[in-house]
Amino acid sequence: MLQNSGSEEDVQVLMDQRKRKRMISNRESARRSRMRKQKHLDDLMAQMAELKKENNQIITSVNITSQHYMNVEAENSVLRAQADELSNRLQSLNEIASFLNASNGVFAAGDSSSFNEPTDSFFNPLNLSYLNQPIMASAAEMFHY
Repeated sequence: MLQNSGSEEDVQVLMDQRKRKRMISNRESARRSRMRKQKHLDDLMAQMAELKKENNQIITSVNITSQHYMNVEAENSVLRAQADELSNRLQSLNEIASFLNASNGVFAAGDSSSFNEPTDSFFNPLNLSYLNQPIMASAAEMFHY
């Protein structure tokens, strides 16, 4: 009987040691797991900060590009208006030149003594000073501010 009780105590001590060993092993495993989880969380936080930084840089770049686009569009609108105005002026000048060329042919063939040239008339085709007025186009006129 003494031998049995001694061996039961030995078995109990052995089981307690195994239990303690398992408990220590489990605690160590749980600690490693927490450390891995914390490292993963830290990595994700660092990645999030980097992505936020990149996102802000992209937003800034898009805003700058949009502003440049708006400036170029406004400038193009002004230039288009100026080109249209210059085209209209050129067409008017060409019409006047055609009229003068046609008129010169008539006057040369006819009696020049009967032609009384108006002195300072708005309708005098030889007095083109009224056509020499500057034509301006501004962004405010183009966009009706």
